[in-house]
Amino acid sequence: MSRPRAAALQGLAKMEAVAALGLPQGFLPPHERPALWALREAGFSGSDEAVLAAAGRDNQLLLARCCSASAMWTANAATVAPGTDTLDARVHLVVANLRSMPHRRIEASQTLRTLRAVFHDMERFDVHAALPCDGPFGDEGAANHTRLIAADGTGVHLFVFGARADGSGAHPTRHPARQTLEASMRVANDLHLPPQRCVFAQQSPAVIDAGVFHNDVIAVGSGSVLLFHAEAFLDRAGTLQALRNGVGAAFCPIEVHGDELTVAEAVSTYLFNSQLITLPDGPMLLVCPSEVHARASAVVDRIVGDTTNPIAGVMYLDVRESMRNGGGPACLRLRVPLDAAARASVHPGFLLTPERASWLRAWIERHYPDELRAEDLADPSLLRRSRDALEALTDWIGAGPLYPFQGASPA
Repeated sequence: MSRPRAAALQGLAKMEAVAALGLPQGFLPPHERPALWALREAGFSGSDEAVLAAAGRDNQLLLARCCSASAMWTANAATVAPGTDTLDARVHLVVANLRSMPHRRIEASQTLRTLRAVFHDMERFDVHAALPCDGPFGDEGAANHTRLIAADGTGVHLFVFGARADGSGAHPTRHPARQTLEASMRVANDLHLPPQRCVFAQQSPAVIDAGVFHNDVIAVGSGSVLLFHAEAFLDRAGTLQALRNGVGAAFCPIEVHGDELTVAEAVSTYLFNSQLITLPDGPMLLVCPSEVHARASAVVDRIVGDTTNPIAGVMYLDVRESMRNGGGPACLRLRVPLDAAARASVHPGFLLTPERASWLRAWIERHYPDELRAEDLADPSLLRRSRDALEALTDWIGAGPLYPFQGASPA
């Protein structure tokens, strides 16, 4: 049993808490679920009610995949490079194909449609379609990308991959490596990044097999700071040296060793899936899930108490419904650095204000189910309720139709 209303309200509360710290927040509308178009592509036909009934009878696994709410983890939506870093001075976003998981690869088309509505000014933004799912390109978005900042204000982009697509070199044996080197290199090229500003590092196959499916489960970075587990990277020394060369003398690596926190504890507490944010007055803050406790909280206390790094405080937030399926605070955000002119070009319907947060809270409480079970997924009334909610939301946003059932054009 899942709790969709609680999940949405927790995500909204996290946005409001971060906004109250002085960091502008935007929001992405949810994807249409059940994804009727995906069921039709799989061969089901007839009315919407007939499609749902047949899928519920003949392929419950496919129906469940087409009802997944995993798009809430917007860290997987895309990879972003701000105009200060790119060769053409535009903000570039590359939608992730998420090809490794069938329930997630259906997200890319809607994500592209939505991001192009948000960042609609083509003079300042370029939102690229996802890489092809065939071939060597497995891409998981910003969950495997970290932008650090050098002294001159330009970005140093760390792309973390799990394996090479040709099978050469080290690779995990228990779990799939969802990000390939080839995909990371292609994304960096599509982002129009100068090669000298990019660092490609392989995640340790051992930690992937231990459950670290994305780099943001074992490392988090912002500004000049990289907080990481000592076992995160296959070539720890080489990765740190490459980042030090790019960022310069201000580079601040904060390492957590296994005797402080094991990889298993890092996965269970999601310490590294905290948001690391720079406050308007300068210091940095960790936004941690409330599940960070015991030994993990001792690590946080040690970091915050160390005056040699910029992290001066911690805020614990309840994102339990996300954590239950494997996502902490950092999973619930896509960081998009914008200057004032670029921010002014974002469609205002997607920007959070206190008034808009109040509207969204009322909308969630009115439309979202309190509880949802597997046997509910084939109920046509769930589809009608979801579409009614999305109609109300898109009307309020004012960016035009966003979903196939509304007649939205293919992105």
